[in-house]
Amino acid sequence: MDFVSGLPLSPKKKDAIWVIVDRLTKSAHFIPVRMDYSLDKLVELYISEIVKLHGVLISIIFDRDSRFTSRFRDNLQEALGTQLHFSTAFHPQTDGQSERVIQVLEDMLRCCILEFEGNWEKYLPLIEFAYNNSYQSSIKMAPYEALYGRKCRTPLYWTELNEKKIHGVDLIRETEEKVKVIRDSLKAASDF
Repeated sequence: MDFVSGLPLSPKKKDAIWVIVDRLTKSAHFIPVRMDYSLDKLVELYISEIVKLHGVLISIIFDRDSRFTSRFRDNLQEALGTQLHFSTAFHPQTDGQSERVIQVLEDMLRCCILEFEGNWEKYLPLIEFAYNNSYQSSIKMAPYEALYGRKCRTPLYWTELNEKKIHGVDLIRETEEKVKVIRDSLKAASDF
């Protein structure tokens, strides 16, 4: 877990992204937050966004962000039985995976903020979707496939299946266009 901060304030008043990466499947969750969220709010988000999908995690690696070095660790460990580990200074190998995901996320956000007129929060779910459905050489498949055991149907192929008639032409067309832009940004970010 780590944070991407210093983002332009979104219309919903968020200014950061909480990045949570699964070490095994390489799947990532990008949760829009405010840097001034209380510890209780972060625990609530953790439960509503991560525990609801994946259950209680056995262990978590955090950077040494001050919000995690005290009460969060104790409260979460006590409530859920999760072991918390902190990365060590000058040893990026302990948290290198999330650092790499953050680097790709930041590259994608730069492209998307310009392309989508600064509204990064609105398109964050599509960015997460594109990331989790992109091939990862370390696991030889996309994180989605590693997590669920099958390939994911993407919005890029909805029009080929004539599902746009079911879901609404404008929504499908807009989603297709945004996912294509995000996917191109992801490819450009990954190529660096």
